[in-house]
Amino acid sequence: MIVRVLPDQAAGRLLDYRVPECFGDAVAVGSRVKVPVRTRVLTATVVEVLDYSEVRGLRDIAELLDEKPMIRPALLDLARWMADYYCCPVETAICSVLPVAVRDGKVSEKRRNMVRVAREIPEDELAALEKRAPRQADALRALIEAGEPVLVSEAAAEAGVAEGVFRILEKRGLVVIESAVVARDPYAEKFLSSANLVLNAEQEVALQAVEEAMADPAAKPILLFGVTGSGKTEIYLRAIRKAVEDGRTALVLVPEIALTPQTVERFKSRFADMQEKIAVLHSHLSDGERHDEWHKIHSGAARIVIGARSSIFAPLENLGIIIVDEEHENSYKQDEAPRYHARDMAVLRGHREQAAVLLGSATPCLESWHNAQSGKYRLVRLDNRVDDRRMPVVRVVDLRQAARRSPEGGILSLPLKEAIEGRIAKGEQTILFLNRRGFSTSMLCEACGHVCTCPDCSVSLTFHRAAERMCCHICGHSSRAPKVCPKCKDPGIRHSGVGTQKVEEAVKKIFPKARIARMDADSMTRKDAYRETLGAFKEGKIDILVGTQMIAKGLHFPNVTLVGIVNADLGLHMPDFRAGERTFQLLTQVSGRAGRGEMEGEVLVQTFTPFSPSIQFARHHDYEGFMDQEMEFRRQFGYPPFGRMVMITLRGTMLERAQFSAETLSRKLKAAAPAGVVIGDGVPAPLEKAKTYFRFQVSLRGPSSVQLARLVRTTLDSLPMPEDVFVAVDVDPLHLL
Repeated sequence: MIVRVLPDQAAGRLLDYRVPECFGDAVAVGSRVKVPVRTRVLTATVVEVLDYSEVRGLRDIAELLDEKPMIRPALLDLARWMADYYCCPVETAICSVLPVAVRDGKVSEKRRNMVRVAREIPEDELAALEKRAPRQADALRALIEAGEPVLVSEAAAEAGVAEGVFRILEKRGLVVIESAVVARDPYAEKFLSSANLVLNAEQEVALQAVEEAMADPAAKPILLFGVTGSGKTEIYLRAIRKAVEDGRTALVLVPEIALTPQTVERFKSRFADMQEKIAVLHSHLSDGERHDEWHKIHSGAARIVIGARSSIFAPLENLGIIIVDEEHENSYKQDEAPRYHARDMAVLRGHREQAAVLLGSATPCLESWHNAQSGKYRLVRLDNRVDDRRMPVVRVVDLRQAARRSPEGGILSLPLKEAIEGRIAKGEQTILFLNRRGFSTSMLCEACGHVCTCPDCSVSLTFHRAAERMCCHICGHSSRAPKVCPKCKDPGIRHSGVGTQKVEEAVKKIFPKARIARMDADSMTRKDAYRETLGAFKEGKIDILVGTQMIAKGLHFPNVTLVGIVNADLGLHMPDFRAGERTFQLLTQVSGRAGRGEMEGEVLVQTFTPFSPSIQFARHHDYEGFMDQEMEFRRQFGYPPFGRMVMITLRGTMLERAQFSAETLSRKLKAAAPAGVVIGDGVPAPLEKAKTYFRFQVSLRGPSSVQLARLVRTTLDSLPMPEDVFVAVDVDPLHLL
């Protein structure tokens, strides 16, 4: 038997090896093996089984790492497609299919001592033991009542005895203590069962469409366009139940780690009869938890998987449905090779494995909306909130006038302050949203105009009050905040701009008796911080929640009746053609957190540009009006979805060398480009310097991503780059910075 393998560190080289007879038929496509490569032994993946090889003097595989192939053939094919489409090495794509905790073999199974009753124990024997050793009898009775093997530590705690008591019982032949594998479950607590909710007419139609897609292997992906609070999650839950009842599996993608705890709770409550068959995958798990959850899926023990972006590669078999919640979210795009988009990979995987694909959002991205309008996707609508609840009233506060009259330096306008006071008085909750963390966005000297900037990036440093330090949110550089201007030594240096820390401080001063919490990347560093904060907010222990985009979507808190958007302009004026769309989506999603219960909601949007189309269309909950306008803008300039883009970023520590490489690459691409493809010049990136590297970009636009990727790959293969210049290719980029 001969196999073709791809070593993890072989720059795309495929190598042939013989399979020793001792391995039998255990080696198959997707198996992980150790192979000798020159003087080293490398880990590799079997990508093909051959009958014959033209290579002479084949060497043997050194070791088979697992009894069962680690990568399913369908996922291996998906990785190969991904490498070709996204212009990355095939070994990089294959490695992305396996989590590091599984791939490197450093994490092993967790074993603990379990105790069980050794045999059936008559009541008279138990009574005799009770007279001689009552504590031992108590421990034995507790174990008999448990009826199954339990951890020695848990059994001792339940019986109120020391663990040594069970060792004595073991010597007497009454119990057996043995080592067993124990899964590290990040959501081990049991959830109370929840019943199905009554569907309204729109939900019934939507569910029927999803069930039709699950029954038809050739069905189109479904775009579930439902306003915030319209009951999309109930459709997801019903569809998953249907898939499981049909003997199939389900995969649910959520965009933010912050959404995962609430999502897991809702799913485990609905599927209380099979909680142990739900697996969770996201980056905040420990290596051990990720290892165990992945193997739970790989072994077939898990039937439902919930997770973030990388969960699209979960090794589920017999997929019935893939659900992508909040499909418009940018966090589904991977920011390092392979730069895949999880939504697009979900559509492709669903097509290849004949699973239904359900994309849900209140603000679908323009590409998905275009696919629905052109018939590539099936559009299903939920135009009304459940129980006929009204959409929140949205009021726009013009900061050009209101900031002069507001308390605390214009952070909260007078209308927003009064609205919060009213909610606190009535025992209702408020969310304050600002998509910028830190205390202030920069430190500015009023005497000479000097701004403290990062030495390694072309951005200003953000001041963090709690640590009294200035931090770069690009590279992580940190330094002590100066007392005087570093340039002119004037003591008048001050904080400029607003971040979530400053909002939190201002709110605490204005409402000293209110219970206030903050959710952003700085405050949510502990593993369970998300779950604890959201749990406290749900239980009404927090009056005002201040946060960034992690609180902007997907969360359901019926007692939230007010949402305040502190500054709606932050992302509006970025040098990116998607800036308006992102602002509209964010405002709509944040607004949707209000009024999800019996009480009507209100949203106050503070802005310096009140007449921006993004703000006005969001104010009137007019998604289609905004999309019509945005679609026309994209059509005129050939931007996606009416054209495709590739962004090549070159970075180097030497400015001149990086610039020369970008200009040369641009020139070569222009010379080789077919008609209809537009190649940009090699120009400095909007973020010109990051992490000590100078950055330049070359953009490509054309009718086909495959055509552009092929052009890029061919040109880069024929153009050697300096050793200190690194090239990153982003096909279908979401960010142009």
